Parts: sequence; structure tokens; C-alpha cells
Amino acid sequence: MTTAQDTSIAPVVETSPRLYSHDLAPTKKEGRKWGAYSVFTLWGNDVHSLGNYAFAIGLFALGMSVWDILLAFVFGSVLLFVLLCLSGYMGHRTGVPFPVMSRISFGIRGAQLPAMVRGFVAIAWFGIQTYLASVVLSTLAMAMAPGLASWNGNSFLGLSTLGWCSFLLLWAVQVVIVSFGMDVIRKYIELAAPAVLLTMLALAVWMFVKADGSIAVSAGDPFTGGTRWLHILEASALWVVIYGTFVLNFCDFTRSAKSNRAIVRGNLIGIPLNMLFFAGIVVVLSGAQFTLNGEIVTNPADIVRTIPSMILLAAASLALIVLTIAVNLMANFVAPVYMLVNLFPRTLTFRRSGIISALIGLVILPWNLYDSPVVVSYFLGGLGALLGPVFGIVMADYWVIRKTKVNVPDLYTEDPAGAYHYRRGVNPKAVGAFVPSAAIAVVLALVPFFEAVSGFSWFIGAVLAGLLYLAFKGSPRPYEDVDGEAIAVPSA
Repeated sequence: MTTAQDTSIAPVVETSPRLYSHDLAPTKKEGRKWGAYSVFTLWGNDVHSLGNYAFAIGLFALGMSVWDILLAFVFGSVLLFVLLCLSGYMGHRTGVPFPVMSRISFGIRGAQLPAMVRGFVAIAWFGIQTYLASVVLSTLAMAMAPGLASWNGNSFLGLSTLGWCSFLLLWAVQVVIVSFGMDVIRKYIELAAPAVLLTMLALAVWMFVKADGSIAVSAGDPFTGGTRWLHILEASALWVVIYGTFVLNFCDFTRSAKSNRAIVRGNLIGIPLNMLFFAGIVVVLSGAQFTLNGEIVTNPADIVRTIPSMILLAAASLALIVLTIAVNLMANFVAPVYMLVNLFPRTLTFRRSGIISALIGLVILPWNLYDSPVVVSYFLGGLGALLGPVFGIVMADYWVIRKTKVNVPDLYTEDPAGAYHYRRGVNPKAVGAFVPSAAIAVVLALVPFFEAVSGFSWFIGAVLAGLLYLAFKGSPRPYEDVDGEAIAVPSA
């Protein structure tokens, strides 16, 4: 008789093929290969994504001083560290991916809702991030072979011939990596992180020297008084919101962590310390560029293009491409893969789901989405606002109501007596807490009248949903003692 991943006591249950597969099963001990370094390299890549640099340098463009930016990142990173440790602990303790984790609070069927919201947001951003990396690759190709410029003059479905070649090449590379599973993804990000960190440091040093060791403290008159602190807090909140997706499905990675200590150590180096390193690079890049010509370049790729040496230009461009692929694999590929496996566990595997996710990310023509402010701001922004309420419900249920006690085998059974069957597989109290809080979060995020608090919409939605769920929810179903031992479903 084997013991479950969680220490809770559970009765013998019949595993349903509509809820269980090898990829959804709790991770075995021998499959837990993510140490502190693995967790750190996850953040070593993701924190330094091109989108994050655009956001952070944009704060400088909006009038925040370098000191205010640093302070905002200190606040944001500390809060993010706490949230990620709470979320990561759940994954390590139970060993299950996010769609299965959602069954605890939403029910074995209701869990499809949060999994699909998370997955579809990720698929759209997978396509967009691949497109952004392909732009860097196309620019590098034309710099090394000017004759390719003729391939960039036509357009088919919104993309040039060169653009299609670059996009499909990077698209295929990511599909190949994902097809080998989570262990290969781990190895890729472990190799990519040092190259990314060294490249960004070298780029900052080069800009600092180019500006004769002088950087502008601000792009204009800095904010003062209450306005200054409002901008600092809003920037901190937005920084956490950027990682709202990762906070939600961090268990997809920590289910393979060696220990909870490895998660905490990896998060400590990868979040507060690494984010301060990131903030320092942002300060140098933005301040030095403004000192040089009074302009603010929000994309590091634009700075890379000014490197006079072709060898260094190629090295820096390739590093940005490697970085974007790493970010895509972690933030935008794993979540939809598990979403699809969870929807069709009897027919889809991790590899097949990865291919389907990539195909969807291709056929939606993501470059057209990226060029549409309406789609990015309202559709993707609206979906993103829904993630806060999901997080609030999941956290309130696991930490406050259940006090970390989970009946893992019952996550895979359709038995009406199962702990997570609720009402036909859906927890109406979770849905009842989600709907109004999600509606409020979306309104605050998208309606111009609430612009002053739009940056806090994720937090407001999370807190409101958590409080509503606690108000609705009674005590969880008690566990049954089975000979003093917990019965486990088969593990992955």
C-alpha cells in the first residue's frame, strides 16, 4: 500500500479515466528534479523578458524617477515572493498541475473554468511573444544578409515572407522542445538563464560607458507628495499583476520540486534579488539612453540594434531570442498544455497538447492581435483580470478553510461521495464568489472612469472573491480514516 503525495487521510476511490491520465497524476518522488537552481533560472529568464523591460522603462517615460522605480520593484518583489511561495507550496505538497489543483475549490468539472481562462490567455500570448522574437530574428537576418530586405517588402495575411520564415522557425523550435516534456523545458531554462543575465548586464555596462558614466535620474520633473506614492504603489501592483498568470499556475512547476525549501530558496534569489538586478539594468538603460539623446527607448531590442559590432549584435540578438523562447515555454506553453490534457485526458498527452496549443497560436495570426490595441487591452486584458478572483478563491479554500489538508485521490474520482464532487462536479459557492468579483475586476480594469484604480483590479478581484468564498463556504467534508494510511492514485 502506497502513501499519497499529500499527508491527508483518504478512502479508497475508483479513478475516472475522464479525470486521470499519466500527465495529470501526482508527481512521483523520482520525478521531482526541480531544485533551487531550477526555480531560480525560471525567474532568471522570465523576469528579463522583453515585455517586462518595456513595462519598466515605460515607468521612466511616464515620469517616475529611477529611485521611485527601484522602490516600486522592492515592494512588488516582496509581495510577489510571498504569493509565489504560497502557490508553490500547494504544488509541491500535492504534486498535481493547476487544472487538477483547481478541482479542490471549483469541483472536478467546475475546474475547467479557471483552467480554460488561464490556458486561452497563454495561447494568445504564446503567439504574440513568438512574433516579437521573430521580429528580432528578421532584423538580425537583414543585418547579416542585406539582400534579404527584398523578402520583407511583401505581405501575406499581415506578414512578409521573411517574417513568415522567422516566425515558423521559432514556432517549430518551441514545439520540438515542448514535445520532450517538462524535464527538457527545465534543462533549457537552466542553460538559457546565465546567457540572458550576462547579456543584459553587458548591455547595461555598454550603455553606461557610452553615456560616459552618467545617467538621468528622471525624464522630467519627478512626481512628489501623494501623487508620487500613488504611482509607486500602482507600479508595484502592476508588476505583481504581470505575474498574476504565473502565480496562479506555479504549481505546474513546483509539483516537480525536490522540497519546499528549494522553492523558497529559488524564489528568494529569483524574485527579490533578481528583480533588483533587473531594476538596476532598467535604470541604467533608460537613464543612459535619455542622457545620450533625450529619448527613451522602451525595447532593449532597439538598443541592441545600435551595437556597432556585427558579432556583438548577433550575440545580443540571439540572446534575446533565446530569452523569449524560454519565457514562452514557461509562461505561455505549459498552462494550455495542461488545460487541453485536462479537457481530454483519454486522448491527449503532453506532447499532443503542445502541438495543438502551438497550432492554435499560429492560426490566430498573433501579429494582427498585437497590432490591435482593442484586442490586447480589452480581450486579453479582460481575461487577465479574471485570474485575480480565481487566485483568491483557490488560496482561501486551500489555506484558510482546508488548512492545507487535501484528499488527493478524490481529485480523480467521479464518485458522488467524493470530496470534490459538490453538485454534479461543480462547486456553486466557488462560482457564486467568482462571478460578481470577476465582473467587478473586469470593470475596474477596462472602464476608463476607474482608471485611477485599474492597476489594482487584480488585487481587488482576488480579495473580494476570497472573502465571498469564505462567507459562502462551510466546513469541508471530513476525511475518512483507512487503517491509519492514505490511499494514493497512481503517480506520474
